[in-house]
Amino acid sequence: MLAGTVPRMTTRTFPEGFRWGTATAAHQVEGGNWNNDWWEWEHTPSSGCVEPSGDACDHYHRYPDDLRLLAGLGFNSYRFSVEWSRIEPEDGEFSRAALDHYRRMCASCREHGLDATVTLHHFTTPRWVARMGGWIEPATADLFTRFADRVAEHLGDIATRFCTFNEPNMVATIGYLAGRFPPGGQGDREKRRQANDVFVDAHHKAMAEIKGRYPEVPAGLTLAMQQMWPVGDTPEALDNATQRAARILDGLEDVYLHAAVDDDYIGVQTYSRSRVGPEGTLGPEDGVETTIMGYEFWPEALEATIRRAWDVTNQTPILVTENGIAATDDTRRIEYVQRALKGVLACLDDGIDVRGYTYWSLLDNFEWSSGYGPTFGLIGVDRVTQERLVKPSARWLGSVARANAIEL
Repeated sequence: MLAGTVPRMTTRTFPEGFRWGTATAAHQVEGGNWNNDWWEWEHTPSSGCVEPSGDACDHYHRYPDDLRLLAGLGFNSYRFSVEWSRIEPEDGEFSRAALDHYRRMCASCREHGLDATVTLHHFTTPRWVARMGGWIEPATADLFTRFADRVAEHLGDIATRFCTFNEPNMVATIGYLAGRFPPGGQGDREKRRQANDVFVDAHHKAMAEIKGRYPEVPAGLTLAMQQMWPVGDTPEALDNATQRAARILDGLEDVYLHAAVDDDYIGVQTYSRSRVGPEGTLGPEDGVETTIMGYEFWPEALEATIRRAWDVTNQTPILVTENGIAATDDTRRIEYVQRALKGVLACLDDGIDVRGYTYWSLLDNFEWSSGYGPTFGLIGVDRVTQERLVKPSARWLGSVARANAIEL
């Protein structure tokens, strides 16, 4: 390129009907969800949680303004979760008021031209379910199915799509192997396997109820995925690392990808890559930029995981239901998403059926054990006044959504 010349930008268009959204989870934004296992966990001194969720973003009351803001930016989809512990605060006691609240949220989405993607379980479980054994108790699958059926009955005529579970692999793995999610188990691979089995059973049973009531409403699940990156300084070490990565994926992702083969879609949720050596997982590579969460700045992981989900599920349609970055420098957020979307386009070019992109998250919110420090949101939230602060990245991505096209 000659000195002083400006590189030519190319405009790439996404398929007609491609959905552009953001996402939240009830416990992370609503506030006051005291009746679930996470509220109890974050108030347990030994849990390692930085701080409790408290009022969160008061989205329970402020959602009309938040949805108006989201639509005004140019987006056409919103993914949110209902809170099981509000809807069924005790075994068999269902709250019509809570169900009506989430119906009003769906109606507000529709009013503003937004898809209402309803997630039935996003990490939090009612305390009474946890006391009965939680996700290693086989009966929990039937309890969840009863709950899913009640929600589908109430919302199915107004919801755009349903998601049974958000990242059940993280609930099982971090809850029973890593000890950072309730119930705080560490290194218990058998209980992780049991939880995987119960989640898969619950997913299949809930799908049957949802599709039985509303066969025309798409339904599926979402999965936390990482691009596995084998590392070895000899061919033998690299081969051993590759085999180890495959074993990790078997219990972490594949059990759920296989469960999603007959679903209407699989939700891919990706943030970075994971480096794996012959002896196990490794930290970030020296010299590679990291985010507030300690993840490598690696937006190319999204393309890799979309391709893997497409292959393992034997071509189940894909929605990117979460992708994003925790950053204080908003220019890094824009570059991250721009590069991630370049990977989505590469997948589309190869015939992979990707139907939408959902950024995590709409708001700076409660990031589980990390508290309010990591800022993933396109919109900031003043922790004292709850004032919403629109970031440049929100306006940039909203313009991409409005045009259904991006300059690269």
